[in-house]
Amino acid sequence: MIDLYTFSTPNGRKASIMLEELGLDYTVHKIDITKGEQFTPDFVAINPNSKIPAIVDRDADITVFESGAILIYLAEKTGKLLSTEPKQRFQTIEWLMFQMGSVGPMFGQYNHFYKYAPEKIPYAIERYQKETLRLYDVLNTQLAKTEYVSGDYSIADIAIYPWIAAYKFMELTLDQHTELKRWYETLQQRPAVAQGMKVPA
Repeated sequence: MIDLYTFSTPNGRKASIMLEELGLDYTVHKIDITKGEQFTPDFVAINPNSKIPAIVDRDADITVFESGAILIYLAEKTGKLLSTEPKQRFQTIEWLMFQMGSVGPMFGQYNHFYKYAPEKIPYAIERYQKETLRLYDVLNTQLAKTEYVSGDYSIADIAIYPWIAAYKFMELTLDQHTELKRWYETLQQRPAVAQGMKVPA
């Protein structure tokens, strides 16, 4: 049994989509980051960085935090969604790191300055929107060559999807990125993706 500590954010949804895709039994523990629950001593003992998601694999007595690490751990635990063939494996890891190092931080900063910053700073909004759209371009170019981000459906797709799924919330469109839109609509139809996006209820 796996305990999933999560909230309804793109990073949190990566873990729940992965668990649904793998068909693993898991228990959801909602950590309401709007109320500061990520800073409680019990959760800090699981993740010293006070971020969701985190998992505890009770069967293996292993705790994993950081969403990318969780995806790799679960893929290796089950032998699914991350190839063991070296070239394919590292192509998938490259795109996972692309999400971790670029998509997540840049989309997050754009969303913060556009939606939540107490002061509207045009320079910051323009900077991060421009970078978000550049990353849309990168993905669109890649997806013109492959059905999924790194070839076969993998943890790279699972990592990137929840961030792309937030495009309407960020008041953006995918209409100018036809391959990215095609990929998004394909993943949207996967039952495990749809279910994982609903966690926590």
